[in-house]
Amino acid sequence: MNRNYILLTVLMLVLAVGTLFLTSDDEPKQIAPEELLQEIIQPTRYVTTDQVAKMIIQGDPSLLMVDVRPAAEYEEYALPGSLNIPLEDLLNDGNLGYFGVPGIKVVFISNDDIRADQTWVLTKRLGIEGTYVMKGGLNKWMQTIIDPAQPNADAPSVDHELYAFRKGAQIYFTGAEAATPEGDNVEVQVRRREKSNVAAGGC
Repeated sequence: MNRNYILLTVLMLVLAVGTLFLTSDDEPKQIAPEELLQEIIQPTRYVTTDQVAKMIIQGDPSLLMVDVRPAAEYEEYALPGSLNIPLEDLLNDGNLGYFGVPGIKVVFISNDDIRADQTWVLTKRLGIEGTYVMKGGLNKWMQTIIDPAQPNADAPSVDHELYAFRKGAQIYFTGAEAATPEGDNVEVQVRRREKSNVAAGGC
């Protein structure tokens, strides 16, 4: 997706969100627009699908995945352990209490980056720390974790190691068997586990 398009979308959202709170006497502390713009251009606000998969597999207690898609989409498919808070409901009573907890890494998830990016901008505008976006969203998750592409035989070893992890993660999340072509020495790095149902809550 065009980076300029994403930045333009984010900037428009920032301006819109800023007007929402102008007349509120009890508004939360907000960061300055200049500081927010500096945060927006930082790549550290993203985590990869591989990082999220690893945290889930390891049962990382610091991970809280927040799926910001509409409830109907969340019910069709969601990452195990993720919590559904649609973007439109983010400011409802009680929902903001999930964020800004010391030691908790909140990862926003949507089908792609757009809704998750908008949610991230909103929370940052409110001065909430410890929030991230899963880069590429569930579309990227499907490409890298659920149906990973095998690298060419002459690809660097790091690519083959990443593929081995992704095949192991595929088994973990789908229960699929580790079927590999004859002569393909892929060492699966994650043991198979019974697939669990999606839980309504954090990891």
